[in-house]
Amino acid sequence: MHFELSSEQQMLVETVRRFVETELYPHEKLVEDTDSVPADLAEDIRRKAKDLGLYAVNMPAELGGGGLGTFDTTLMERELGRASYGLQMMIARPSNILRGCEGSQIEEYLLPTIRGERHDCLAMTEPDAGSDVRSMRTFARRDGDDFVINGSKHFISHADVADFVILCAATGEAGGKKTISCFLVDFDTPGLTRRRGPKCVSHRGYHQCELIFEDCRVPASALLGELDKGFELMGQWLGSTRLQVATTSVGRGQRVLEMATQWAATRKQFGQAIGKFQGTGFKLADMKTELEAAELLTFRAAWKDDQGTMTDTDAAMAKLFASEALARVTDNALQIFGGMGLMDELPIERFWRDARVERIWDGTSEIQRHIISRALLRPLEA
Repeated sequence: MHFELSSEQQMLVETVRRFVETELYPHEKLVEDTDSVPADLAEDIRRKAKDLGLYAVNMPAELGGGGLGTFDTTLMERELGRASYGLQMMIARPSNILRGCEGSQIEEYLLPTIRGERHDCLAMTEPDAGSDVRSMRTFARRDGDDFVINGSKHFISHADVADFVILCAATGEAGGKKTISCFLVDFDTPGLTRRRGPKCVSHRGYHQCELIFEDCRVPASALLGELDKGFELMGQWLGSTRLQVATTSVGRGQRVLEMATQWAATRKQFGQAIGKFQGTGFKLADMKTELEAAELLTFRAAWKDDQGTMTDTDAAMAKLFASEALARVTDNALQIFGGMGLMDELPIERFWRDARVERIWDGTSEIQRHIISRALLRPLEA
């Protein structure tokens, strides 16, 4: 298996890299200092991304999306991952789960989101239901032709700039386990309150929110997919979110490595560049090797997804290794920069802080290891 990029793929990489460097990098310090992306800047980035055909690339071309396969989308995500998350998320890749829209949902939610007229967010996590999704307490009770929702969600990414939420809620029980369903809920629905969550040290400008549902009534037409089949529906698309974490981790790690290499080549101590000392040079070697390995794992999973053969284990291995490699890369880079690495004059301390969350969201490292080990042991009935 050899991942030699075609001329079209190389052009995609170069286009996205140029966009990131010219349209996103210049605004990173502003976002970091203010913990926000000004509305006019956000709209400008979205407009320019649409003009270049970089918006909704993960959605089918026949619906107005970019029509890119998983591998090509991964190439793009890697380049976007080099930039501040608060900025790069303006180049929307709508939640893949929206492909489950049917009937009126297509015109009301899917197509406007692809066109950039509406923005989505996904709500699964609760205060008492993080890795254990089935323990969620938010419940949607059938009431005639409607569902009445009560409960709360937290750590809901970019809900503050979304128009609607893809909500995961319990709707019943089967075999001693809660059954889960998915709903499309507009943020102006009575009974739904949205508020900013606690400030996070990672990814400033990319906010986490809390959602409170108090007798929030939605029509049965808000049900996404089949009743009590939300867990299966989510499972179809969780692999893609884990690949996104993996590939953005690779992209950010590559940027950090480039900066650390440049510093090691020009910073002098004891009469020579610090990169000539094994203590520094070997760190760079380890960083390069780990990022190459992470990229190959991610590319392999993405390629398999395009072939229809990617497994949960493939996505889990990519997410696990790439996110943990990024942690080691940013930590080594900070050590190479020394005291300056901790100063906000340089972005190294930001990369270091931002890297920490990658091992937590979209499934913790422990969950990924559970998925991988379960796949090994189940055939042996262990």
